[in-house]
Amino acid sequence: MSNQASHLTITVDKSHILTLGERLYEQSIELIRELVNNAYDADATRVEVTVSGNEIVVSDNGEGMDMEGLEQYFNVGSDEKLLHPVSPRFGRDRIGQFGIGKFASLAAASRFEITTQKGNFAARVVFDKARWLEEGDSWVIPLTCLQPNPNRGDGTTVRLVDLKRVFKPDDVTQRIAEGVPIRAGNFSVYVNRYRVAPRRWSGNRIPVMEGTKYGIIHGEIVILPAYRASKENMGIEIKVKGVTVRREFFDMASWGKAATRIRGEVHADFLPLTSDRSGFIEDSPEYKTFLKGSERIIVEVRRAYNQLASERDNRRVSRALKEALQRIHQALSLNPELSPFGVVPFSEKGRQGAGETAVEVGTGKEEPEQIQEEEEIPSDSDQQDATTAAGDEKPQKKPKPSLRIATPNAVVKRLKFGDAGVTCCLDHLGGDGPECMTEGTIIYINRDHPLYKRESKKREAHILNIARLITQEISLMKDPANPREAYNRQSKLLRDAFMKRDD
Repeated sequence: MSNQASHLTITVDKSHILTLGERLYEQSIELIRELVNNAYDADATRVEVTVSGNEIVVSDNGEGMDMEGLEQYFNVGSDEKLLHPVSPRFGRDRIGQFGIGKFASLAAASRFEITTQKGNFAARVVFDKARWLEEGDSWVIPLTCLQPNPNRGDGTTVRLVDLKRVFKPDDVTQRIAEGVPIRAGNFSVYVNRYRVAPRRWSGNRIPVMEGTKYGIIHGEIVILPAYRASKENMGIEIKVKGVTVRREFFDMASWGKAATRIRGEVHADFLPLTSDRSGFIEDSPEYKTFLKGSERIIVEVRRAYNQLASERDNRRVSRALKEALQRIHQALSLNPELSPFGVVPFSEKGRQGAGETAVEVGTGKEEPEQIQEEEEIPSDSDQQDATTAAGDEKPQKKPKPSLRIATPNAVVKRLKFGDAGVTCCLDHLGGDGPECMTEGTIIYINRDHPLYKRESKKREAHILNIARLITQEISLMKDPANPREAYNRQSKLLRDAFMKRDD
């Protein structure tokens, strides 16, 4: 065999370039995103997108292109934006990387026209797929120089004709809102003359700021109100250079309905992307670091969600407990012989009697706050007792039983009946814990008990169940002779607690 050197010629088939452009993007609507992002990279401040039945026009007021710029534009796989990643005028981080996004237009149109102007140069280039293929080995495309239009100014207009499918303006608007950095300063996009606005979620906002050795993960996650929960657009948008690459659920898929309330976006500009910018290079160290940082973020989101859910549930439980206690007070007033606290003296109309009942409310996080409709006015006997006690020695107060609160989300209210009463504490005591129990004058109700959880789903059943448990414990406080007597007391108290007020 001869050692004489020989050469091989590397060629690229035209059909391969077209196929690459058509198949690079799974959805042909991505081409509009690409054209708008090209305008962003060119320091445009305004982009007009016009969508009609048979054509799409994208026009911008960016820096435009001269002859050298056009040659660079049609240089397949150009590394121009990699070599110059920051735009000259606004210092924007350029989005384009590979120089083949322009051929995504062929996924939806058989021909596109580019009209551009930069300073004293203006030209129109027409790329017709069928004609280009017919010309065989020729790689040239027609270019027509134009007279510069001073009224138009610098910028570029891309016109897609002979569309292969129909594009809906609403779909185009949504894709631009996700795939274009429309929050950037000095940049606005209009679709059929309506400005594209960034999506804003209402709810509890959680700022995100997580540092890594590759860069910062930042953004905002929102917990929607329960009535705004939806399965549409679920997940957190992961953005690179202001563009949504994809939505992630992380471990929120196991949250059940709670996941339908989580929205938001996080930015991680250091993440390496696939060629079509539809995903990440998942075996890269940057992406693995991002996942670790995201785990800490999701833990914080879950904690915030649980806190909001607890606060909302506590408000609901507090209202139910207050109404149950008010009804029990009504029943005890009608049946003073069933009260383990003794008879309560009532005042004349317009004045509150000494030691008359009231409902006090508190939570495990704060001291109880007394809630009364009228200011308590002491009786004459109370005033005499106060005068007698105004000596050198103060009267000794009876020690009150200490309230044991298992969790910070406990709901506590006190029912005063005369000078005595009971404290009701609704707390999480575990699914295997007792349904309720009494220590001294403190009644504990277990919010984790299966029966409580079932009855708490509906308001009326919730109130009735709480009243049932409290009257049960109150009936046992009066030392019944037998279980039947305690049951009869409870039955009468419940009957009178839920009878109509005017009866």
